[in-house]
Amino acid sequence: MNKALRRLSIACLVMFVVLLGWVNYLQVFRVNSLASEPGNRRIFDQQQKNQRGEIIAAGGTGPQKVIAESKPLKGGFYHRVYPDPFTYAPITGYDSILGTTSPGGITGIELAENNYLDGTASKLAVYNLKGLFTGKSRQGASIYLTISPKAQAAAYAALAQLGKVAGVVAINPKTGAILALASYPTFDPNKYATESSAVLSKIDKAYRTDPNQPLLNRALNDTFPPGSTFKIVTSSTAFETHKVDNPDSTIPAPTVYPLPGSSSAIHNDDDGPCGNGKPSILIALTLSCNTAFAELGDHVGGQNLHTYADNYNFNDPSLTIPLPVSASPYPLLTDRAQIAQSAIGQFNDKVTPLEEAMIAASVANHGVMMQPYMVQEVRAPDQEVVQNTDPTEIRQVVSSQVASYLTRMMESVTHNPSGTAYLTAGPPATRINIAGKTGTAQNGAEAIGIDDAVFTCFAPADNPQIAVGVIVKGGGFGAAAAAPVAVAVIKAFLGQQ
Repeated sequence: MNKALRRLSIACLVMFVVLLGWVNYLQVFRVNSLASEPGNRRIFDQQQKNQRGEIIAAGGTGPQKVIAESKPLKGGFYHRVYPDPFTYAPITGYDSILGTTSPGGITGIELAENNYLDGTASKLAVYNLKGLFTGKSRQGASIYLTISPKAQAAAYAALAQLGKVAGVVAINPKTGAILALASYPTFDPNKYATESSAVLSKIDKAYRTDPNQPLLNRALNDTFPPGSTFKIVTSSTAFETHKVDNPDSTIPAPTVYPLPGSSSAIHNDDDGPCGNGKPSILIALTLSCNTAFAELGDHVGGQNLHTYADNYNFNDPSLTIPLPVSASPYPLLTDRAQIAQSAIGQFNDKVTPLEEAMIAASVANHGVMMQPYMVQEVRAPDQEVVQNTDPTEIRQVVSSQVASYLTRMMESVTHNPSGTAYLTAGPPATRINIAGKTGTAQNGAEAIGIDDAVFTCFAPADNPQIAVGVIVKGGGFGAAAAAPVAVAVIKAFLGQQ
C-alpha cells in the first residue's frame, strides 16, 4: 500500500471512530436532554400519539368536572384541551411542545403530576406492558383533585366580577384538602396547546410581557400585607404566652398610640376611639382596634410574635400542594416601633391567600394545622387507584383552648352589629354562621381606596367544613371587597346558592 493510500485509510478510520463515538454519545449521554429540547418534533409527535391522562375536579358532594383532557385527532394523534380554561388555569397550568425544562413548556398540575399524566410513572409499568401486547399506545393516569367544582366556579366568578388583581383559596380545615384556588387575572391554557413553535413563542411572550401578569398564580405565589387579619396571630401569641388570660380580659386601647422610639403614631380607623379605651380583647378584635393590638404586640415582643407566626406556617419556603408555594414572610424584629406595626399586619408582614386560609383553618380545627393538598387520587387507565392522599397534620399551632377563644372572637367580628364584617359576612347577609376577620392593608400607595382588602374565615363556626382566605389588591376595605368573595365561595360549597 503506498503512503498516500495509507493516509487516506487512516483518515477514514479516524472519521468513522469519531462518528461512531458521537452517535453513541448522543444515544447514551444526551438522550434525556435531547428529548426535552424545545422544538424536538420527533419527541412531540411521539407524545401526541399517547393519550395524556385527564385532570378531574372531584372534591365536595357535587358532580365531577373534567378540567383537562386529550382529544383524538386524525392520524392517531391527540390534542390537549381545557374545557373551562380561565376558571381552572391556576390549577391545571398548561402543557405544550416545549416540554418540562423550558419556560412556556409545562406548569401547574400538568407539571407536578407529569409522570402520571404521560404514563411514564413506575407505578404504571404494568399497564404500559399490556399496551405492548394489545398494540395500543401508552395512556396516562387520571388525576382526581380535591377541588370542588361549585366552590371553584364561585371563586373565579367573584374575582372576575371585581376585576382586580386578587387570589382566593378555600380549604377543608379538618383534612387540609383544597376546595378552591382561584387567581385573577388569569389566562387561557388552550393557547399553549398549539403544535406550532412559532405561534407558541408569540403567545408565551405576550403573556409574559403583559403588565397584569396573568401567568402569576396569585393564590400561591404573590404576597400581600395581611393587615388586621394578622391580629389573629397577635391574639394567639398573647393567649399562649399568658399576657392575656381570655377573650374577656381587658387591654389598653388609646385613641392614639405613639410608636416607641419614633415620632410616628398608630391611629384607629377614622382616628376614632376604641370602646372606652380599655376594652376586652374580644371587643378590640371585633372593632379591629389598631392601637390596642399595636400596644399588645409591643407587650408580647418580637421573638414571641415570630415564634407563633412560624407556628402558623409563615417563613416556610418548602410548602408544596403539590404546586410550589411562596413563603409568607414575617421578620424577626427587635425595634419596638416595627414590632408594634407588624402586630397589626403592617411593616414587612406579607401573606399569600393560601396562608390566610391556613390561619383560619387552624383555628377551625381546634388549633391543629393540616398539610394542604390538592391531589386526592391517581387512577390508572383501568381506574384502579395507584396513589391516594391521606390527611397529614403539620403541627399544633395553638392549644384547643386558645382556638376556642379565637373562634369566639372571630364570630363576634361577623355577629356583633359593631363588628367590621357584620354587614357583609354576618347573619343578615349570609344566614351562615361564619367566623372571620377583616383586614384593610396599606401597601405604600397613597391614593384613596388603594388599600388591599383581606378576609380570612371559616364556616359553619360550630362545625367547620370550609376555611377561606381572600386578598384583593386595591380593593379597599376588607369587609367590602374580600368578605363577599369568601361568602360566595362558602355558599356555593355548602349548597346555599
